[in-house]
Amino acid sequence: MSTTELNDIEFSDPRLVALYDTLNPFGDDSEFFCQQAEKLSAKTIIDLGCGTGLLTCELAKRGYQMTGIEPSDAMLAVARSKPHSGQVTWIKGSFEQMEGLQADMILMTSHVAQFFFEESEWQGMLRAAHQALKPGGYLVFDIRRLTVPPFIGWPTEDNRRRFEDTAAGSVEWWFNLLQVKGERVRYELHYFFVRSGEKMVSTNELTFRSQEEIVRALSEADFKIETVYGDWDGSLVTPTSSEMIFVAKK
Repeated sequence: MSTTELNDIEFSDPRLVALYDTLNPFGDDSEFFCQQAEKLSAKTIIDLGCGTGLLTCELAKRGYQMTGIEPSDAMLAVARSKPHSGQVTWIKGSFEQMEGLQADMILMTSHVAQFFFEESEWQGMLRAAHQALKPGGYLVFDIRRLTVPPFIGWPTEDNRRRFEDTAAGSVEWWFNLLQVKGERVRYELHYFFVRSGEKMVSTNELTFRSQEEIVRALSEADFKIETVYGDWDGSLVTPTSSEMIFVAKK
């Protein structure tokens, strides 16, 4: 991969974490997961990689018994400050912290599933999810399909996306592709704080497993795939869908 080291500071630096919900607001994807919780009659839900708790707290508001698991202290601090956060059990960590828990549904949203780079981690997460789910429970997660080039439609330095009303004033955001190597894509997210003139760069990486690989992994973990959606409108996946949203049953 690229010699540029990963830092993932969009998830750990308090200044960027404070911007996260503004740059990634509650939208069609979040509402889709809420609809799945209702459709599949879940009552207890684990939000694995819950981030700032935007969806977690919304589901708590709607009456679900929520557990949010997140490795970032900075993101958990924001999550705990939200309305309805007191109705959520917050846990620092990753899939290992699901041991001993029981739920009707496990969610991984915002493409969290693509941060399990190593096969051992990916398979370990699936096994842990299967163990934590009650019989008939559901694992629901989204994965982007790798396009050429990756991240079509994301803002570039010459076409920045500007957010005016953030906690830090006006902020410009864009991405820079570093390297594509097999299923792994490394990239930078640039944040320019207009008022102070400061710039911060988060160097991230995602892994893009194919639909066939995911189907095989779920089957090996004893999940039955109920549905694979291709968009947040509930349409089924096609070979050209940019998203793959898996609903797998224990």
